[in-house]
Amino acid sequence: MKRFHVHVRVQKLEESINFYNALFGARPTTIKSDYAKWMLEDPRINFAISTGHGETGIEHLGFEVNSHEALNSIYSNMEKAKGEIFEEGECTCCYAKSQKSWITDPQGVDWEAFYTHGTSTVYGEGINARPAPEAMEKWEGNDSIDAKEEESVVSCDGSCIV
Repeated sequence: MKRFHVHVRVQKLEESINFYNALFGARPTTIKSDYAKWMLEDPRINFAISTGHGETGIEHLGFEVNSHEALNSIYSNMEKAKGEIFEEGECTCCYAKSQKSWITDPQGVDWEAFYTHGTSTVYGEGINARPAPEAMEKWEGNDSIDAKEEESVVSCDGSCIV
């Protein structure tokens, strides 16, 4: 089964959470200090917002599936679309472990196809790896990064391509 995915870059997370709570009539299923996600059933959508560098607005669109077989079906459609495909494979992004690929439409909108099979305590991996900001505050012995500096660490640009 497929779930439509929308990721929006926002300036003020709390303000945006309050707005979307009212709009959707539901609270997020995941909340971090830089990220929130609603897994809505009607309409069936994975709607995520995050702060960070980059312009506000639509970050990317995509399809979340619940099996490797369904992901292969989406990959087949991506090939038929004849765009350039970036196969990211297994990765950590948006506090989740997933397998994913990307394609960009003729207007420059990035589309993600992914299957999530676990959670993570970090937003991204590689150069984008960082614990959730609330986890950093709890880490004892972390005198090399204060809370202000940690917030300015550049992470995933929202598309999580590393």
